[in-house]
Amino acid sequence: MSKFKSLIRPAVLLTQVALRPYAASITVNVHRGVHSQKHEETREGVKREVEEVRIPVPYGEIAGKWWGPKDVRPVVCLHGWQDNAGTFDRLIPLLPQHISFLAIDFPGHGLSSRIPDGMTYHTLDSVYLLKLIMQEYHWKKISFLSHSMGSLVGMIFSSIFPDKIDFLVGIDALKPHIADPAKIGPRLEKKIPQMLVADIRNREKSEPPSYAFEELVERLHHGTNKSVSKEAAPYLLNRNIKKSTMHPDKYYFTRDSRLKYSVGVGWSQDVNLELAKRMTMPYMFIKALHSPYYEEKKYFEQYINVVKEVNPKFELEFVDSTHHLHLTEPEKVAPLVTKFLCKYWNKEADLGHK
Repeated sequence: MSKFKSLIRPAVLLTQVALRPYAASITVNVHRGVHSQKHEETREGVKREVEEVRIPVPYGEIAGKWWGPKDVRPVVCLHGWQDNAGTFDRLIPLLPQHISFLAIDFPGHGLSSRIPDGMTYHTLDSVYLLKLIMQEYHWKKISFLSHSMGSLVGMIFSSIFPDKIDFLVGIDALKPHIADPAKIGPRLEKKIPQMLVADIRNREKSEPPSYAFEELVERLHHGTNKSVSKEAAPYLLNRNIKKSTMHPDKYYFTRDSRLKYSVGVGWSQDVNLELAKRMTMPYMFIKALHSPYYEEKKYFEQYINVVKEVNPKFELEFVDSTHHLHLTEPEKVAPLVTKFLCKYWNKEADLGHK
């Protein structure tokens, strides 16, 4: 049996709830089991085979969705902060069918295990996680399609291990952001006690607040400054809610609440610019025009200029959309990514380990 097949869980029966008019082609899994194999359909009517996989890690397992053939190494898809693998459910079906994609849930997100009690989430832990995944599958190299926090993780990993990267596609988060130094101390002063409270609640196993499904859609829509449309929201909720045991017909968010109080890497722009010099692999970055830079724009431009100097295979694209452009308007992103993949994806380089 191949290592790929050994990581696929048997199918389990689920209680499901229809997604109302927002996205009638999918359903919400309200238990933490998942189907091992199915076909998913976008609003454009494109179907692709997808399987749920589980990747063992020391503290549990990483959940993922494997799209496409099993005989090629997949492009690893990394989601944003408090999102999950469902963020790529509308984009991947629009990409070349012969290419495989593995969209993972980061720890504490989606269907993946949480980190142990008493610990905090840190960006660099995700870099280590990607090395664990490479080790598990016996991959010598890796490729990324990434959004937001995932794009930052992909950039950091690629700059640390440039010889291990086939290519990187990042969406709407270029690099670690530069914060006002005067705000870092007060921010940590507030966040650390909040983290302790969240950790205590986790250990108490108390059920979080629950809401009607329509209210979950509204909360996600407004919580992302309307970047996630109401139509697209169920694709994220699909892996992020569970039916309440206390309130019939209500659901609660299952992501680890400690995630709300995580902090970034905290290094300077000088470090970013040194790392930029190592970004020599095929590299595309896609920026949404109606999304903030999350820092002074000059830091973005400085990094871009350095990468352009060292990397003739760097491509910068701007798209008329918001932060979750790949989820809400995938038809605007798919042609850009497809063109890039057609230039740089190589099946011979992506043979899977059996």
